[in-house]
Amino acid sequence: MKVLDFPLVKITIAFILGIIASYYLDFSIPIIIFSLSLSLIAFCGIFFWSLQRSKKSILFGVLSCILAFFIGVFTLISHTESLQKDNYTHCKSAFESKQSITLILREKLKSNDYSNRYIGLIKTISGKNYTGKVILNVQKDSSNNDFIVGNSIKLQTLLQQNKPSKNPNQFDYSRYLANKQIYAQIYCQKKEVLVSKTIQKDIWYFCAKLHSRIISNLEKSKFNQEEMNVALALILGQQQEIPQDIIQDYQYSGATHILSVSGLHVGFIMLFITFILKPIPNTKKGSFFKLACILISLAGFAIISGLSPSVLRSVVMFSFLAIGNHLRRNGNIYHTLLVSILLILLFEPYFLFDVGFQLSYIALFFILWLQPILKNIYKPKNKLTIYVWEALTVSFAAQIGTLPLCLYYFHQFPGLFFVTNIIILPILSFIMIAGIVVMIIAIFSSPPLFMILIFEKSIYLLNLMIHSVASVDSFVIRDISFNSYHLWAFTFMIIGTIIWIKKPSFSKLILVFASIITIQLSFIITKIKTEKEEELIVYNERNNTLISERLGRNIMLFTRDTAIDNNRNINSYLVGNSIKLSKIKAIKNVLYFKNTKILIIDSSKTFSEKIKPDILILTQTSKINLDRLLQNIQPKIVIADGSNSNSIQKCWKNSCLKKNIPFHSTKEKGYYRL
Repeated sequence: MKVLDFPLVKITIAFILGIIASYYLDFSIPIIIFSLSLSLIAFCGIFFWSLQRSKKSILFGVLSCILAFFIGVFTLISHTESLQKDNYTHCKSAFESKQSITLILREKLKSNDYSNRYIGLIKTISGKNYTGKVILNVQKDSSNNDFIVGNSIKLQTLLQQNKPSKNPNQFDYSRYLANKQIYAQIYCQKKEVLVSKTIQKDIWYFCAKLHSRIISNLEKSKFNQEEMNVALALILGQQQEIPQDIIQDYQYSGATHILSVSGLHVGFIMLFITFILKPIPNTKKGSFFKLACILISLAGFAIISGLSPSVLRSVVMFSFLAIGNHLRRNGNIYHTLLVSILLILLFEPYFLFDVGFQLSYIALFFILWLQPILKNIYKPKNKLTIYVWEALTVSFAAQIGTLPLCLYYFHQFPGLFFVTNIIILPILSFIMIAGIVVMIIAIFSSPPLFMILIFEKSIYLLNLMIHSVASVDSFVIRDISFNSYHLWAFTFMIIGTIIWIKKPSFSKLILVFASIITIQLSFIITKIKTEKEEELIVYNERNNTLISERLGRNIMLFTRDTAIDNNRNINSYLVGNSIKLSKIKAIKNVLYFKNTKILIIDSSKTFSEKIKPDILILTQTSKINLDRLLQNIQPKIVIADGSNSNSIQKCWKNSCLKKNIPFHSTKEKGYYRL
């Protein structure tokens, strides 16, 4: 049976399309409920009619897909917490003035240089019951008394909405948090927080307690701190304490995926448990016992690793694969994957927009689909050669499948990814097995010194190998311009080519040529759009002033520091728009963009009040009398860039409010685009 003939394929695709439509389109809730009810009634009617006639109807299949589509739309809406009446986003006063807020800590996040960070669940605001997740940022101090998961805390504070990306073509952290149903942050000092004596002892509390116990016992065993941080990431998914230089090494070598506990790690555990249970005969009872052991082991691993979303979805995915294997349905492994996708998205539809979710399933799909084709190209006889070839084919299959998505999200390509995968797989297999044993022992007591030494040295060797590959800098291709047109065109080409290779025919060859034409069209469309674009951007730069003027593919940068080199904000903009920097000039007091006159005032305060600009840009905390200046020049808008202090921006904002002139602070609202 062909995969696409399986009814669940069409239903899952329709369901996913419903989620996507609900995410990007603003549907009215009453209309969705009416459409869902109508499609359900029509589906039930045609279902009973088909039963009486004992015939398959095309209309039944169409209505099934329509119903799945509206279920997808409704599923996303029902999981959007900001639409719920008791969500804190509807408490406007909490965003305008300080309120008494009670919340329970759910998860500890990676700390930054200034704050310890947690995810908290809001319980009350000024005595009224509210729900929703926030990020709590507690300023670091000399004391080491951090909060624990389960703490109920109370504080007088202000909720601050997530701010959009401060500069163009950068990672949208605000949308990332919104997809996790986090719409605000709290900033406070430890002395402002009142901690309740009662602790909410739920599964999250016990998971955090288990983590703390494991870390405490590992520290007692004199585990080297750097290697221990990598071990906690590899086995438990805890990346909070890994130094940035180690993370960078893993990125440049194409091995970042092993630091995030996901399908690779859960797959290792499943294979390891299957290997241990191999002596048990494949009778009905024996097979069921094996399945039960695998499912219990995977569930236990999920709990030990803290029930993170990436682990949960991988555990669900491999649990379904184990069930499919138990039912002897290896031929329909794609259908098993579809069931796991459908189940995960029914409970967590926002996972669809998670990069990890997308990469995990695409990588696994291409390993199952493409790897057997690559494997048959060459059939070695030597055991070592067989291992190397299989590792290569698995690595290439996963990389080919995820390549368009990786280029779209990360704009870089590690050229030595296949070398990394060949050399790390043997040692990673040992680390995973040894690590799980060490972590299980660490739950109860300090692991033996010889085990810690072996485990520590194996991680040291892994880091050394990763660093050796990452240090070959010339093989890391960075700053690759790759937009959504390229993403879909290259994906179409990869899929079309594999379909043709599997079973060559003239019609499939036409599909390959059509995909090549699509790629050419994607580059032509990108070029046309790029050449038509004309814009001026005021960037949010902390210690400098950056303004770019773009006319098609030519971009001119105006800045205080003309010796500026490899600026991250400018670089993101250039890569995101497939353009190159043509000139860098020192900023003057007056700029012209099309028919717009722009006056720029800095700390030198040198300007002529006779100029009547359309836009006034204030930089470097210029100490001017803004009330008098606004009265004289009467601009249409005032912009304050990131080089100004917060206190003076508040004064400028008030001055603009008095004169009814729009005020745009790049620190608050992000970059300004004209």
